[in-house]
Amino acid sequence: MMMDDHARVNRLREEPRTDIPMAHRVQRFVEALQRHICKAIEDVDGAAQFRRDPWKYREGGGGLTCVLENGAVFEKAGVNTSAIWGQLTERAARAIGVHPAPFFATGLSLVIHPRSPYVPSVHANFRYFALGDDLFHPEDQWFGGGADLTPYYPFLEDVQHFHRVWKEVCDRHPGVADYARFKAACDAYFYLPHRGEMRGVGGIFYDYLRDDPEGAFFFTREAGRAFLRSYLPIVERRRDMPYGERERHFQLLRRGRYVEFNLIYDRGTRFGLESNGRTESILMSLPPEVRWQYDWRPVPGSPEEAALWFFQPRDWLALTEADVPQP
Repeated sequence: MMMDDHARVNRLREEPRTDIPMAHRVQRFVEALQRHICKAIEDVDGAAQFRRDPWKYREGGGGLTCVLENGAVFEKAGVNTSAIWGQLTERAARAIGVHPAPFFATGLSLVIHPRSPYVPSVHANFRYFALGDDLFHPEDQWFGGGADLTPYYPFLEDVQHFHRVWKEVCDRHPGVADYARFKAACDAYFYLPHRGEMRGVGGIFYDYLRDDPEGAFFFTREAGRAFLRSYLPIVERRRDMPYGERERHFQLLRRGRYVEFNLIYDRGTRFGLESNGRTESILMSLPPEVRWQYDWRPVPGSPEEAALWFFQPRDWLALTEADVPQP
């Protein structure tokens, strides 16, 4: 990044607000981002609209679950926000590595499952957590989030576009964000040990950013606003590609990996259930249709076999088409 780019970012970074707790500033941001993303997804789909379902948390606060189903482009899309508070139980505290204490948590989480096997599924979340009774001076506070792409028939062009957007966002926030580190964390997190493969092609994943709360919030805002430009160009590029039963069958098999990860390994799912969160919102991420087939193996030399090459950690931005195996 050139020096004038650093100067521009520093000018854009707002002065810390002392009149509004960080918790409420983040809540306002994620709720505005939810409205923006839902509108964009509806516009791209052109046929379906989000159902908006507000809910209350048993101790305090609540959220808004927005779900689109049976669209022309998107088979299912969920964009959720929440702002909840209460007392962490022993089990919930253990799940996130802290001690039981009063807490406040807010964030946005989204999952999109397109209809076409050539359009990737995508997941992103941006969240803030605080411990203590005083939100102006929390005992501890941190940011987390990220985005990852789950294609069924991957294209290097799409994978590189997705990663390039996140690298550019990270590079604008030196000292807070590190693309190489966040990418490695994403590769490690979205890995299925029992399958020996990743859920998809990764992206970035970060958690426990607490050393510079203002810097972490500024980075998280830019990351949240970058989501649409990381994903929608891929949707537009692939949405009209023809496909048949073979491609649909493979899509449903690969969605099984998505379900396995979310139900076995995902920390957000575990924390939501351990903290007595809203089950329908927690399990919103699951695809509407999925398939498991005993001992399925791709036909040698097939596009399905070629796709499996993508589901291992790779330095995507260093590759060329000559590196990609062809069916």
